[in-house]
Amino acid sequence: MPEQSAGLASAQEARDVAEAARESEWSGPSFVRELFLGRFRLDLVHPHPRHEDADEQARAQAFFPKLRSFLERVDSDMIDRTGEIPEEDVQELRDIGAFGIKIPQEYGGLGLSYASYTRAMAMVTSKDGSLTALLSASQSIGLPQPLKLFGTPEQKQRFFPRLARGAISAFALTETDAGSDPANMRTTATASEDGTYWTLNGTKLWCTNGTRAELLVVMARTPDQVVKGKPRKQITAFIVEANTPGIEIVHRCRFMGLKAIENGVIRFNNVRVPSENILWGEGKGLKLALVTLNTGRLTLPASSMGGAKAALEASRWWAGERVQWGQPIGKHEAVAQKLALMAANTFAMESIAELTVALNEGGKYDIRLEAAVAKMWNTEAGWRIIDDALQIRGGRGYETADSLRARGEVPIPIERAMRDFRINLIFEGTSEVMRLFIAREAVDHHFKTAFALVDKHASGAEKAAALGRAVRFYPAWYASRWFGKGSVPGAFSDFGSLAHHLRWAERATRRLGRALFHAMARFGPGLERRQMVLFRAVDIGADLFAMTAVCVRASMLARDGNHEATELADLFCREARDRIGQRFDAFYGAHDKATYRVAQRVLAGEHEWLEQGIVGLMPHASTNVSGLPDAVLSPLAASSVR
Repeated sequence: MPEQSAGLASAQEARDVAEAARESEWSGPSFVRELFLGRFRLDLVHPHPRHEDADEQARAQAFFPKLRSFLERVDSDMIDRTGEIPEEDVQELRDIGAFGIKIPQEYGGLGLSYASYTRAMAMVTSKDGSLTALLSASQSIGLPQPLKLFGTPEQKQRFFPRLARGAISAFALTETDAGSDPANMRTTATASEDGTYWTLNGTKLWCTNGTRAELLVVMARTPDQVVKGKPRKQITAFIVEANTPGIEIVHRCRFMGLKAIENGVIRFNNVRVPSENILWGEGKGLKLALVTLNTGRLTLPASSMGGAKAALEASRWWAGERVQWGQPIGKHEAVAQKLALMAANTFAMESIAELTVALNEGGKYDIRLEAAVAKMWNTEAGWRIIDDALQIRGGRGYETADSLRARGEVPIPIERAMRDFRINLIFEGTSEVMRLFIAREAVDHHFKTAFALVDKHASGAEKAAALGRAVRFYPAWYASRWFGKGSVPGAFSDFGSLAHHLRWAERATRRLGRALFHAMARFGPGLERRQMVLFRAVDIGADLFAMTAVCVRASMLARDGNHEATELADLFCREARDRIGQRFDAFYGAHDKATYRVAQRVLAGEHEWLEQGIVGLMPHASTNVSGLPDAVLSPLAASSVR
């Protein structure tokens, strides 16, 4: 098996493109970044930030009843069954302003805050994931967000009013060989001789809303830039009218869930785009995408929380309604345990989503890590909640709402919720990619300080400078990672019964900082290949962020008169502490090397004997009705011959 397909970027090329696009400087403080440095900066998130705007709240209060009324009337089971959102439903969403929630009022939008927007997406998700995909893809990663961040005044004047009226937008980045690794992008944009337009050629895959969009944000390769004598791939973002000649909808993709998602394969054949439609500037497309996703990802933690709340509500009702062995199943400890943890984790999801959005609204924080952690943590926690909800419902959870309705039972669509939810662990960066992104940012300070010392490509002067930085930073920093507020009895007393959890979190934060430093000293440059070690560090940091968010929000709610949240926060922290302790104990992964060795042997086909005795899921040459090319099928057929 070749290590790399023909024409694909090498590992070093991919790394260079990614590093060139990432934000190398921090625009503001970050609580999570400080966590990975072993510093528990509670002052960054407590008191819970609140950004109250009476005028904005009044406008939001006018919008939400309209959205709720629509959702209560929409037939989501029909949408799932047919795979189509009726045009009259889309038009009603346009009429109430649901496509222009964050667009400024001067352009005809509702001008609501990100907090109101994510609250709306949570409400929509509690009813119908396909509608969430339509609305959020258009506003979170579609044209409105990058236009707001990077658009020129002229671009905003041209496109915002259309978007506010309900012009659907899409974001075209992914290709067959280019997803999380944009170095493999093949779509190109070539400038005309007079510089007035660019010509796009290429094919985009999994373009959400692409089959229904009026406006597209398209990422394409533009001429390479020479950096330090070497060519570096450049990616540029273009605003493209979907009705431009040469744009072809090749295929509408269909999926396990989100049956009505408007997602497809789009081909660009000599598509002319005016030069004034470049967003931000030539070569800035990938950075634009990353910055857009930093805030665009805030939709998923909130929408996942909305789905979790709906699952909790249905589970609580059924656990009290369903009687077995003489009492409601919620009285049996096996189900009671699930319900309690579902509630505690739903509270944590809401705490994480609200805190991260509040930090973003504050404007003075760099939330790239908070957003990534929130996306990763909430989608994974939400999936466990959906799974438990189906288990509690039993056979009725696995049965479709249509079938339940037909035989006279309450048509609760848990199986649809499960199918719709699963994509959240993949959307806008898989959980694995999120962990890699977080790990890279988590060690950013260490890289900047001392990486040149172990970099074989670094010059003598660079190594000397790194040595100076290391000597100035590490002795004092490392010594201080052994002592802190968490070791002081009575610290964090204003959190009442939750104070001991924060003292524990502070001590665990210092331990995390030391653990990452020890791992860098132990593995040097090889640490980037020890992904499981890094992933354990990321998961520890994520749970510490979750614990902090939960305690901070419970404290805020207690001040507002809600003391019941403290019970949920306490249970969540107990469980999180157990997980964190287990990950510290297994930090270096005693079985990581053995596991990797077996995986490579499986990959090489050395355990192919294990697959004998099945027909399997892979297509065979003798049953090629799929239209797959022979070049794809032949190696599969060859490996399937017994």
